[in-house]
Amino acid sequence: MKQVKITVISACCRSEHHKAGEEYIVGDICPPLCAELWHRAYPYVLALQNGALLDCGEGKARSFTVSCPDENRVTLRGETIE
Repeated sequence: MKQVKITVISACCRSEHHKAGEEYIVGDICPPLCAELWHRAYPYVLALQNGALLDCGEGKARSFTVSCPDENRVTLRGETIE
């Protein structure tokens, strides 16, 4: 299974749990993200781990960007590690 690197692009987290610039490598174990944010990112992470190309604007890429369901306070970028 491929690994996916998740980077916190921006953060204005109410609980101050996430900070911009944090990076996590996702292999077999989920990273220490809050449950709501992980719930948003997980389907994309699973797809990338299994070799998917995701819709990305006009094309397809092995990456994604998602935001926190709490008023988009945290934004993540995920990408496959080659």
